[in-house]
Parts: sequence; C-alpha cells; structure tokens
Amino acid sequence: MSADPSNLNRPDPPPAAASAEADAQDHRGLWLRVRDQLARDPAVTSIAVFFAALFIYFGLTTESFLTQQNFLNVIRQSAPTLIVAVAMTLVITTGGIDLSVGSTLAMVSALSAIALQANWPWWGTIVAMLLVGTAIGLVNGWFIAFERIPAFIVTLAMLSIVRGVALLITQGYSIPVAPESFFVAIGRGALVGIPIPALLAILAAILGHISLTQTRFGQYVTGIGANTEAVRRAGIDTRRVLLRVYAISGMAAALAGIIIAARLGSGSSNAGVGFELEVIAAVVLGGTSMFGGHGTILGTILGALTIGVINNGLILSHLSPFLTQIVTGIIILVAIWINTRIFANMGQSTRR
Repeated sequence: MSADPSNLNRPDPPPAAASAEADAQDHRGLWLRVRDQLARDPAVTSIAVFFAALFIYFGLTTESFLTQQNFLNVIRQSAPTLIVAVAMTLVITTGGIDLSVGSTLAMVSALSAIALQANWPWWGTIVAMLLVGTAIGLVNGWFIAFERIPAFIVTLAMLSIVRGVALLITQGYSIPVAPESFFVAIGRGALVGIPIPALLAILAAILGHISLTQTRFGQYVTGIGANTEAVRRAGIDTRRVLLRVYAISGMAAALAGIIIAARLGSGSSNAGVGFELEVIAAVVLGGTSMFGGHGTILGTILGALTIGVINNGLILSHLSPFLTQIVTGIIILVAIWINTRIFANMGQSTRR
C-alpha cells in the first residue's frame, strides 16, 4: 500500500502544540463525563455540592470540626441512620414508606438490654434481635403486599404498636447493659482505627448498592415503583418482593437498635423518637423519588452524612438547642429545593 503524498508533505505539529491539543481533548472529555453524570442523576450532584459547602462552612467557622476525633464522632453517630436509610431507599423506591423503624429500634434496644441482663450470650442476643426486627418487617410487608393496605397506614399503626410494647415491657425505664460485656464493643469499639458502627454502615451501603443496581431483585424493586402492573404481568410475584423489602427494613432497624444500645450502654423504649423522619429525610435528600421508580444508594450515603454534619456542626457552633431543630429543618428544605428546582433543571438541559 502506498503512502498518501499529502501526508508525506505535511509537517509534524510542534511538540508544544500537540501537547496543548491533547490537554484540550482531555478537558473536553472530562467535561463530557461530568455532564453525563449530571444528566444521569442531578440530585446526587446537588447533594454532593451541598455537602461540600456545609463541610467547608463548618470547617471555617468552628475550631474542632476538622479534627480526626470529630470526624470519627460524625461517622459513629451517623452509622445507625445510614444503615436504616439504605434499607429505606429500597422501600421508597418501591413507592412505599416505613414509619415503624424508629419504634423497632427502640424495642430492639430495650429487648437487647433485657436479654443481656438475663445472661443471654452477646451473640445470641444479636441474632435474636435481628430476627425480632425481621419479624416486624414481615408483618408490615404481609399487610402491605398481601392485604393491599397502604404502606403509610400499616407502618403508622406498627409505629404505635411496637413503641407501646417497648414501653410496656420496660415501664418507661432505661435498662443498663454491663460495661464489661462484649456487646458494648459493637457501639463503642473500633477496628484498624475505624469505629465498628461505621464498618457496619459501609458494609450495609455496599450490599445495598449491589442489590439495587446489580441484581434482579434490585430491578424488580425499581420496576415495582415505576409500574407494578407491568412487573406483575412479566411473571414476577411482586408481593414476595415487597415482603423481602420490608423484612430488610425491619432487620436494618434492629441492627441500628443494637448499635445504639451498645453505644449508650443501656436500652430504652424512648430511643429513636423521630428517627424515622431523619432516615426518610436522608433518603429524599439523596435524590430517591418519593413516588418510587428511582433510588440511589450513593445519594442516600451523602444524605445521611449531610444530616450528621449539620447536627454536629450546629452543636460545635454553640447554637441554642432550642434553635437546632429549626435550623436543621430549614437547611434540609433548602437542600431539597436545590435538588428539585436548580440541579434537576440543569440535568434536563444537558439531556437536551
């Protein structure tokens, strides 16, 4: 094959020019990748930007926010929220809701302390409490999936029932856990410098991401939220899928209850008041649609950490505790507004 004469006569570009052209192509490629990511999930981008802004603000306005010890505290305190928020992402992606997670957390917290006082082995206590949480989730799932009662009604009723049972068995008192029990290490211990609750939260997030994005179960969860009838006509037993989703939510709430009882060194029927709202806020902040059909574990992780940073930063800012809830609610509302108005519109424009 003969060479093209025009190429033979064309001079090679100078090295500097060639390098500049390559850099420009790299920058264009980077921008295209960023634009594609924004188009795919603008809500995740917005919460990431919002999280970074909060991080910078509290880092500049408080003295101890950027210390290693404070980072560990934020991660340890956010772990129960993150664990349950991962499961709640699956629930909300199906178009459902689980308002009973806070009560399940409280009941498991109290039962854990009672079991340990009765000389149950720590590992037996953990297994039994996970089964208790799973059973509560199965009851929720059965009424929702098989009896077709709306998830809001079922889990609202279960919130009251489970909290009432917890109050009944404890008579409203906190039950101490022996500090020498290995059970306490689950909430206070660390492995290779990382708090054990954080390691459990990381494991839950990895499993949740794989389940939602890499398995048929995750496809069914998303499909049920988008179009339940279409999934059913495809031959999938949507009732069993929903049953599994709510069982996972109950088990996650039980694990959070175990962590909190171990960290505080006591079990209380008053634990987890308002916890379900914090979990739902984390999921919605992360970009999961409240109408179902779309969920993101990455966004949920950022949402849970954002709430943890807000709570921690406001305390370090010496804000009055009477104003903390107000400021937290305003910040969350602004973040969701940014999600739905600004970044969502940017994502639509990039797709055009």
